Amino acid sequence: MTPSDLNAVLEDATVPEHSAVFMRAMSGGEPFRIGPYLFVAAQDWLLAIGYPLAGADDSEGFDRALSAALNRTHARDVWAVAPTLPERLQAHCRDRDHYYTLPLAAVLSARLERLAARASVALRVEEDRSFTAAHRRLWAEFTGRVALPANVRELFARTEAVLSQAPGLSLLNAWDANGHLAACLLIDSAPRRFLSYLIGAHSRIHYTAHASDLLFREMIRVARRQGKEFVHLGLGVNDGIRRFKTKWGGTPSLPYEMAEWQAAESLRAGVNDLMRMLATMPAASMSKREYFATLPPQRPFRMLWEITRNARRSWIGGTAHFFCYSFDSSFRELFEKVETVLFEGPLDQASLDQVAEVGRRPEPGAPRLIDVMTEEEIRRLERVVCGPRGFWARLLGYAVPHPPDVRGVLSETRHWMAFFSTWTSYLARQGWTQSVDLEAWQLAQDMGRSVRGMETIAEQIETLEGIPTPRIVNFLRQCERWGAYLKRNVRAYLKGDLDAMLGTSIEFPTRTELVIGRRDARFLERMRPFIEAGGCAVFVGSAHMLNLRPMLAAAGFSVRRCR
Repeated sequence: MTPSDLNAVLEDATVPEHSAVFMRAMSGGEPFRIGPYLFVAAQDWLLAIGYPLAGADDSEGFDRALSAALNRTHARDVWAVAPTLPERLQAHCRDRDHYYTLPLAAVLSARLERLAARASVALRVEEDRSFTAAHRRLWAEFTGRVALPANVRELFARTEAVLSQAPGLSLLNAWDANGHLAACLLIDSAPRRFLSYLIGAHSRIHYTAHASDLLFREMIRVARRQGKEFVHLGLGVNDGIRRFKTKWGGTPSLPYEMAEWQAAESLRAGVNDLMRMLATMPAASMSKREYFATLPPQRPFRMLWEITRNARRSWIGGTAHFFCYSFDSSFRELFEKVETVLFEGPLDQASLDQVAEVGRRPEPGAPRLIDVMTEEEIRRLERVVCGPRGFWARLLGYAVPHPPDVRGVLSETRHWMAFFSTWTSYLARQGWTQSVDLEAWQLAQDMGRSVRGMETIAEQIETLEGIPTPRIVNFLRQCERWGAYLKRNVRAYLKGDLDAMLGTSIEFPTRTELVIGRRDARFLERMRPFIEAGGCAVFVGSAHMLNLRPMLAAAGFSVRRCR
């Protein structure tokens, strides 16, 4: 959508989901419009917003727009919200609620004014867009003690990222006399007619009575100064939240129904498997709820070294970009000791989507992998990646429900995208639904740590472009040896045996001087200020640890294997 298109949506917005820039920042998807309805899509998913931007509610009209959006995107996982879902989606309805709104013409009760005034004696209120260490600590404290829906928890985890990408967002802060953050609200002022209350948190560690009431009063004042008609308080969610919203004059104004289902598999599933894997979602047909219920078992994280200098401790870990086990417990223990967590590059969904978008668009005239592989080699790769196919395979339950289009990937994507897409599709068929990097990234954010990438997206894409095509082709030609390769690597990685893991007979395409050696000096330079200060955890691909350990020692750091 062009800036003028986005402004037109904000002009007619009626629900928080119509704040298109915020939705793009939050989801990593791209908004588009069909008639009076807004949609957000990326790779294999689609969110349909059935509240019309113009005209009256029309369930049949929304259904027609939804069908057009599905034809346009070929989405597999679909969510729809609407005041009334189309008849055919009622069987997929997962939630019913109401949006609560607060008309700004209403006069606040004397009691609420007294509560807010009482808190204002002890607290200083400001509106700002800076997400500081104090915010990270408050977010971590609040999400650690309060049971939150998955979508709300995700917004807490991504607050810092979305603030930088959505100019309409701001924070209302309540600071006590000692400089502690007692409470905070995240608000969205982008829609013309209303201001949206998105999330809020208050501290028990630095508790001040009625801090949230004070911020609610300030939110109303901000909305009035901006000339809004009402404050959008979001959904009722549960009895406690509804009581708080109604206490402030919020009333149920719009019905809400949400459906979740899986549409027909996209013809581009082979390409999309990469991002699905990077998002730790399996290729099999299951809902997010089902997926999180089947997370892999825990293992201790042994690919970890302690680095010290001048009595200041940090840690560096070697990751596996794709894996079959979780290390959640080990990471939680590690992140309790640090303030900052560094990764090779950014792993937020928007960044991953950006990389995937480049990968799907090869340079005109550039060679394709399908042109340098024989028909026999392509068929062998299809058998390994897709597994058994045909009538009997389906009858006996051995066939993958939605096998990737290997030939399409080899012929229509960049060489490195074709490699990652076929490789991750194979891993998904083996049950490898984890990414060590992504698990650590998400957990660090959930725990309120400062999370940084050491490289830019442009630098990472440059690295991917530098992977030699012959190495990728050679790896694909050895696809029948992938199973044995995986078994050796799993055993070695779980033991923390770096030499055994890297000393395999198959040459992994990314283990080149450009991908590994040249970047090691860059990583050392960019991590150095953080590890010299101490209280930092660094995660890089395990292959980098071969060079980084002696490089760290040469730089004056003590490097000790964690047991």
